[in-house]
Amino acid sequence: MGLRPLLSEEQIQQRIREMGAQIDADYPSGTLYLICILKGACYFLADLSRAIERDTFIDFMGISSYGRGRTTSGEVKITKDLDISLQGADVLIVEDIIDSGVTLHYLTGLLNQRKPKSVRIATLLDKPERRLRPVDVAYVGFSIPDEFVVGYGLDFAEKYRNLRDICVLEPD
Repeated sequence: MGLRPLLSEEQIQQRIREMGAQIDADYPSGTLYLICILKGACYFLADLSRAIERDTFIDFMGISSYGRGRTTSGEVKITKDLDISLQGADVLIVEDIIDSGVTLHYLTGLLNQRKPKSVRIATLLDKPERRLRPVDVAYVGFSIPDEFVVGYGLDFAEKYRNLRDICVLEPD
């Protein structure tokens, strides 16, 4: 497999700073929970949480709809649930990439049942042309073409997460 650079570390960090400033403006007060979708979004969460100047609370959810392949299985399962109550809180789901929308469509419905004040989504990467389910995304880092990407938390069979740049994974 070959790697073709798509987004540099510098581009990623600049955009995250801009997103943090917008989130600060949109949530001037109240309780804000950042819910990180494991495993890939942990890199984005770490940088985004530092770019947000206001106090935030952080928790993690494990959700799977891919298994070890390149395309969604269409079946969503929770592998780790939250440790906190969301009732009355503003919730920002932090995701690395939105592709089919299957996972986030399911997750926003699930979290809304827990009676938060609001639920919004922040994603580093969005592939809107791949959408199978409607998803309202409040904060998008980059819209990207329909190519398989790795790096900055994104993996293929658990490889490439540690790359600082986001690259297109191309078959040899």
